[in-house]
Amino acid sequence: MPIFEYKAVTPAGETLTGEMEAPTADLVVAHIQETGNIPVQAKEVGAGFRLETLFRGRQGLTQREIGDLTGQLATLLGAGLPLDRSLGILVELAENERVERMLSKIRDRVREGISLSEALEERHGVFSRFYINMVRAGELGGALDQTLARMSEYLERAKELKDGVVSALIYPALLVILAIASLMLLMIYVIPQFTPMFEDFGADLPLMTKVVVAIGELLRGYWWALAGGFALVVLWFRGQMARPASRLRWDARFLKMKWIGDVIARIEMARLARTTGTLLINGVPLLSAISIARNVMGNTVLREDVGVAAKKVKTGAPLARALNESGNFPRLALQMINVGEETGQLDEMLLKVADTYDREVKTTIDRLMALLVPALTLGLAAVIGFIVMSVLMAILSINELVG
Repeated sequence: MPIFEYKAVTPAGETLTGEMEAPTADLVVAHIQETGNIPVQAKEVGAGFRLETLFRGRQGLTQREIGDLTGQLATLLGAGLPLDRSLGILVELAENERVERMLSKIRDRVREGISLSEALEERHGVFSRFYINMVRAGELGGALDQTLARMSEYLERAKELKDGVVSALIYPALLVILAIASLMLLMIYVIPQFTPMFEDFGADLPLMTKVVVAIGELLRGYWWALAGGFALVVLWFRGQMARPASRLRWDARFLKMKWIGDVIARIEMARLARTTGTLLINGVPLLSAISIARNVMGNTVLREDVGVAAKKVKTGAPLARALNESGNFPRLALQMINVGEETGQLDEMLLKVADTYDREVKTTIDRLMALLVPALTLGLAAVIGFIVMSVLMAILSINELVG
């Protein structure tokens, strides 16, 4: 049975931490509530590691940490604790010194009299514009706890989608790495062992064998040049993606690719819909919501399309019609948005659009990965078979010469 680390707050405001053995985290939370305390977090021991923790900055917070802190703060505020006390509890419960320093600075600024959104904005680059505007909308509407709860759910959904894509790509990536390593081993170390034997007999080798031997000699003698060339290509591509004009051209190419373009469009549609819908529910005006949401999108072509659509919405055009003119957004999503505008439930419909396309993206990626893995396996088998056949044909030609 797994062991869970829990964090809780007593009715008097004191913090509690400890460990509990239970089948699920929900049972741990229920037990804490039965004792009259406020559960803040219940996490399985050893389940908190993420690859992103290896690459985070010294001053920043990871996506997981921001999501955890958002949910914890929403829970404390929802229990009736004041903001400065809630922040103080989070400081005491901080997992590491870096998070503690960040929260301490935010708490101190709040105690000095500024709003939470202003304190977050002072942590330049840590919290996104979307996050800060959501907090500001919650403060203005007097429902900061509810806004943070919605934000926590949003971050969890975004994280689940990202983790799902990464998890789906892990196995194919490992397969490609192993395939390349196996081929390099064959071409650099195995094939050259046969070359002296072929030369000693002076046989006229088959074309297939000549090609394989030539490739092996090339890799063995100039692997450093090939590695350097690959590194230069990667650096060149990164430079292309760093320049706005080049990034726009590449994103347009990606968007036109069969299957890949459809997946990109659905992912971006889900991001746009969920961000805009969440902002609208919290009282942010439509134009401001669109302006903030477009910054969440990764594809610059679709981001430009949303910017153009925002200008048309400003002049009175419906959002669905404005997005439809670009021709790059899924038609089903636009029809659902149109229904939401006609019924006056645009915010709810946008969230339904996001849920729909999150599911579609996951299903599409699962299907692509299910096809990709066998294709890679067959491709690797074909290449290795070609190499083996070239060696066997050379041996047979030598046997005929000797005979």
